[in-house]
Amino acid sequence: MKTLFYTDQYLLPLPEGHRFPIEKYRLTRELLALDSRFRFEPAPLADRETIELAHDSEYVAAFLGGTLSPQDVRRVGFPWSPELVKRTLASVGGTLAATQEALANGWGGTLAGGTHHAFRGEGSGFCVFNDIAVATNWLRTNCRAERIAVIDLDVHQGDGTAQIFQDEPAILTLSVHCEVNFPFRKQQSKIDISLAEGVDDDEYLRVLEEVLPRVWAFQPDFVFYQAGADPLHTDALGKLKLTHEGLIRRDQIVMTAIKANRLPFVITMGGGYSKPIENTALAHANTYRVAADVLGA
Repeated sequence: MKTLFYTDQYLLPLPEGHRFPIEKYRLTRELLALDSRFRFEPAPLADRETIELAHDSEYVAAFLGGTLSPQDVRRVGFPWSPELVKRTLASVGGTLAATQEALANGWGGTLAGGTHHAFRGEGSGFCVFNDIAVATNWLRTNCRAERIAVIDLDVHQGDGTAQIFQDEPAILTLSVHCEVNFPFRKQQSKIDISLAEGVDDDEYLRVLEEVLPRVWAFQPDFVFYQAGADPLHTDALGKLKLTHEGLIRRDQIVMTAIKANRLPFVITMGGGYSKPIENTALAHANTYRVAADVLGA
């Protein structure tokens, strides 16, 4: 039975009409709870010292203390609140816990995370701290891995992750994203694949099959997978045309290669803004089901 770490116990006081679908985390967990291969634990809260492995101390202090400037708060996209602090710490803590699970048992999953728009010294795009960057530097600091790959298949470029690791040759950042989507000022990942608006299953999977061998040629010791559900055709912010079947095949391609290369592996959720939001929850749940199918529970 695979342990997945969740954060949906922390409810954000968002204004009415806010476009971030916070309920998708609970819906995803409820779908996966129907599968006897999974058990669930509340994500632990990450500590400040660990977060500062990837983020400037001044930024961390300002967020935790509620003293971010109004401009910085707008850039994040959430109003500051004590509940946001706890949920953010849990989101990072869930990825750290999943990383330890992967080291012990092959793969780990968190029902949150993938906050790839957070930069070293500022948040952006509903991302406060970059959980994958924090976990990557935790691995390196504790000598648990030297060469780490981030496979980011969210529909939006992983700009924060790219910026944090732009001068780190031992970290490979791959981002496959829609070219005409947020962020409109792109960063430079180690490998960027920019897709045209409207790309469907066949083209997306062809591109993925072509680029993944470059990840394995890098010979990573550990892999993070940002498994965004926003390439789905029903996504309000996505602009791609993938079906549920296409996303399942995407996940199968990634995880079959992970199994063949015998690499420890962490899944984070990333974005998803479908209407109805149940489509996003189903897509996220399918990712963890594929992992259990391919890698074992």
